[in-house]
Amino acid sequence: MDNIFTLDGRVPLSKALPIGLQHVLAMFVSNITPIIILAGIMNFDPAFKANLVQNAMIVAGIGTLIQLFPVWKIGARLPIVMGISFTFLSVAIGVATTYGYGTMMCAVIIGGIVEGLLGLFARYWIRIITPVVASTIVIAIGFSLLPIGAASFAGGQGAADFGSARNWIVGTVTLLSCILFRVFTKGFFKSISVLAGLVVGYILAICMDLVDFSPLKECGIISLPTIPMLKEGFELDFNLGAVLSFVVIFLVSATETIGDTSALTAAGLHRGASTKEYSGALACDGFISSIAGVFGCTPITSFSQNVGLVGMTGVVNRYAIGTGAAVMIIAGIFPAFGALLCTVPSCVLGGCTIMMFGSIIFAGFEMLSRCKINTHNKSVVILSLSVGLGFTQVTGMFDIFPQMIQDIFANNCVAVVFVVALITNAFNLSRTKEDSDA
Repeated sequence: MDNIFTLDGRVPLSKALPIGLQHVLAMFVSNITPIIILAGIMNFDPAFKANLVQNAMIVAGIGTLIQLFPVWKIGARLPIVMGISFTFLSVAIGVATTYGYGTMMCAVIIGGIVEGLLGLFARYWIRIITPVVASTIVIAIGFSLLPIGAASFAGGQGAADFGSARNWIVGTVTLLSCILFRVFTKGFFKSISVLAGLVVGYILAICMDLVDFSPLKECGIISLPTIPMLKEGFELDFNLGAVLSFVVIFLVSATETIGDTSALTAAGLHRGASTKEYSGALACDGFISSIAGVFGCTPITSFSQNVGLVGMTGVVNRYAIGTGAAVMIIAGIFPAFGALLCTVPSCVLGGCTIMMFGSIIFAGFEMLSRCKINTHNKSVVILSLSVGLGFTQVTGMFDIFPQMIQDIFANNCVAVVFVVALITNAFNLSRTKEDSDA
């Protein structure tokens, strides 16, 4: 049983499968939601939208397997779970609606290659992401996810019954079930406390008529992924502005991956991440995103939900989490299986994830506690979190800036925290060097 708490221990399939399924369910809806939103805005027909969702699950599963079991220098050899990133959604909508879907796909492919190459050469620049910068980014990631968890808890943003008594009841029972399983069980059942809570919440949701099984009736038995360029006739179209917009967001996404990798090794392995692990994680992020672009999806990145889950359960076994990647691929090939997972109500997922997101914040504070408490580090943390978390909560704060700047920073506290932390850290380091030279 202790093997599930080690990277390479062998775990029986009967134990590995529920653990892997737990990691999939923690990010499943978040993985397909960006594609569903984008496809809806583009007015794609239901069949093509379903194909894009399948593609998203399959590419995410392949990316996860590569992170777990690297190919050459691509992959971190860490329990990183990959999925479609919300970070790119606003710029993807802007490019796709302005220039066309083929232009967006081209920008994703090129931007992914840029991040992949940056990952392969990370040893030349990763040192600028000092421990205090990385820990501050992790804290920002956790805080940025809390509203997502809260919105899911209430039924999902935009839901007709948002904040209803039923959603509150199911979300609360799910959350309490996760906590009770974690506190009062031992061994294997303790490690699947989130999955156990999800099952309890799902059964209650069925009893309260919150589960819609209609998507299962519309599914075929099997369906293979499709390439939009071949089936739908989309043509790749290069646009420099679109490419630059995506490259900038890829840089922001790279900082999130660095933060996730730092938090993951701190929470699950109780150590810092190595340059090789950072490099592999970033390279996988980039190159798999390019593959996602070929299949009509927006970029893939590491999922912070997984970091919170590792922090709660301590499960880091690559083989166990690899079964989750296999589940994602199977869900993409067999539409009915994916549709069944889609029937889990948002309030159930919110009850499972809200505590996980809090675990990410705690992991960031743990990382921060290992940094020296001095004026330099305090100024980095105080200024970056104050500006990043504060400015992005105020509507219209960035209205005087060009649209591209608004797309990147207006609603992305992680991006603002990263930029401010990097600038403050560099300024403080230069001042420290000047003082020492004097």
